[in-house]
Amino acid sequence: MCGIIGIVGKNPVNQLLYDGLLVLQHRGQDAAGIVTCDGGTFYMHKNNGLVQDVFHTRHMRNLLGNAGIAHVRYPTAGSSSAAEAQPFYVNSPFGIVLGHNGNLTNSEQLKEEMFRQDLRHINTNSDSEVLLNVLAHEIEQKAGKATLDNDIIFKAVAGVHQRVRGAYAVVAMIANYGLLAFRDPYGIRPLVIGQAQTDKGIEYMVASESVALDVLGFQLLRDVAPGEAVFIDLDGHLYSQQCAEKPILSPCIFEYVYLARPDSVIDRISVYQSRLHMGESLAEKIHREWRHLDIDVVIPIPDTSRPSALQLANALNLTYREGFIKNRYIGRTFIMPGQAIRKKSVRQKLNPIGMEFKGKNVLLVDDSIVRGTTSQRIVQMAREAGAHKVYFASASPPVRYPNVYGIDMPSRWELLATNRTDEEICREIGADALIYQDLDALVRDVQLGNPEITRFDCSCFDGNYVTGDVTESYLAAIEALRADGAPARKPANSSTQLDLNLVGSNNDEDLA
Repeated sequence: MCGIIGIVGKNPVNQLLYDGLLVLQHRGQDAAGIVTCDGGTFYMHKNNGLVQDVFHTRHMRNLLGNAGIAHVRYPTAGSSSAAEAQPFYVNSPFGIVLGHNGNLTNSEQLKEEMFRQDLRHINTNSDSEVLLNVLAHEIEQKAGKATLDNDIIFKAVAGVHQRVRGAYAVVAMIANYGLLAFRDPYGIRPLVIGQAQTDKGIEYMVASESVALDVLGFQLLRDVAPGEAVFIDLDGHLYSQQCAEKPILSPCIFEYVYLARPDSVIDRISVYQSRLHMGESLAEKIHREWRHLDIDVVIPIPDTSRPSALQLANALNLTYREGFIKNRYIGRTFIMPGQAIRKKSVRQKLNPIGMEFKGKNVLLVDDSIVRGTTSQRIVQMAREAGAHKVYFASASPPVRYPNVYGIDMPSRWELLATNRTDEEICREIGADALIYQDLDALVRDVQLGNPEITRFDCSCFDGNYVTGDVTESYLAAIEALRADGAPARKPANSSTQLDLNLVGSNNDEDLA
């Protein structure tokens, strides 16, 4: 999961891009980067760390131009080194920078093709750099000796769709031309487009979530359709075209469960409303199958589960209380690189309010259970705070399968629910009862926001991968590479910074 932004404005965009990344910080806390475009020159700064730590006044002053793209990252493929912070850059043809949210499922095959056929060199282990080089090669092939235009760009994106598999929402800048944004033919990862009227004309913005548009004063126009490419030239003219042969919208349902901010609207579905519906469905299941539980109070695990927990409590006429205080300066535990670090960070991240637990039968509500480390520790904290009984409810079904489309759930052996029954999971986390959301109910809860969506990617729950190319051997390979402690997980080099002024050209040498 990453966050991407692209803006073509009438005034310098460096501050807008920075502010937008702050809004999308929840989508990636590992690294951040901004590239702006002024004439034929790119200005780049990127590094490991949070947005506010990566960018300082001296960096912002050097980010010149009225157009640019930005990215926040946590790694699901490649390593955590600063060299793999995005955006990436190639200077052939024309000079292109790219930011990518998602994960390619055929990146190894593409790397081989890059080396053998396309004669392009990949400098890192990042699949995003592979995607950039595929795009650059397709533009080069489609353009030939002709002058680059919208038709060539859209044909190049069509070529990308034919070669690339997996999930990808992309923003890219082509030197001297403009901003390109496109989404994979399944629309797995989100991408929205908005506009703002200024005294100099219309400014356009694309972003991972609508909340970034809201905060920066842009009006949401629509979602970028699956397979669609949108091109905005440097004069502010917008063009779009469907570039995939058989697109079918299949958004990742985990965006609504956990990843996206509640104030976002994705594919015309309110994330907040979806989470309210999840609470209603959980309440119905508890009323239907768990009426014997003597629940005194409903307590959410901050922050994502609050809407679901509140709606559940209201539907069952139960008391709702805030029982945990969250330290907002600790990173997400399920994406941390080691179990020991995750265990230690849980108590640093959450602290119970004893009076809400002492002598009570407590129903804890969380959005999901992934590795189970956090859930186990939270149940233990509730007991230590004096709870009589601790029940646990998940607003989503058991996570039993790896997510290969850009969420760090890489290994089946790391997932608590894999090869375990609900009763075994309940014992593992130490709860007195465990209630999971049913998958059909979750799909219905999200689909209520947009009945036109006929399917979602629910692969981490049901093992059905919408791209149709995920095999057992592929899962085994990524488990070997991406499990905690694997060689691909290189330690972050916090002292390394990439701060470049890149001039777009037609040379054959690539810079990243």
